[in-house]
Amino acid sequence: MAAACSSYTSEVTERRGIPAASFVQDVQSYLNQSGLDVNSALAFLQERLQQYRVVEMKLLAQQRDLQAKIPDIEKCLDIVATLQAKKDGSEALVADFELSEGIYSRARIEDAESVCLWLGANVMLQYSCEEAAALLQTNLENAKASLEVLVADLQYLRDQVTITQVTTARVYNWDVHQRRLRQATTPKES
Repeated sequence: MAAACSSYTSEVTERRGIPAASFVQDVQSYLNQSGLDVNSALAFLQERLQQYRVVEMKLLAQQRDLQAKIPDIEKCLDIVATLQAKKDGSEALVADFELSEGIYSRARIEDAESVCLWLGANVMLQYSCEEAAALLQTNLENAKASLEVLVADLQYLRDQVTITQVTTARVYNWDVHQRRLRQATTPKES
């Protein structure tokens, strides 16, 4: 009962830099406590929605990057596992690899003791097959964990957008209702 009397939720927090939206139950109390008029409150809510859209675009770009990176890491892990399996065998591994876009070459790999991995920023390091597999596995686990966090952040952000849209509608409808009440109480001139 006490929660129903409050003007808006006081649990305003944030999640990883995304500010939480507060659901407004009593618009008049919200406007009084925030010190805003209706137009200022609506402008503030629209600005907050715009901020949420910018954050959403950034998170979606990060999600796309991770979703593209995970299959690449898995493919690299498979290649390292294949090299490790062939290392103990007597036959060589024949592989086609891309030199440039659309240009391939065939290689015969015998006794591969190490592999080179791109680390980014034009840096490549040589690792033993075991070290490379461990590094790639760690990178894969980190990428999957980051993707899970991003999905949770996007869900949280969508919830905040919905709350802000509902609050905007409530403030606007309250203002329309107040204007109609004022019109009904003002005497009509004949």
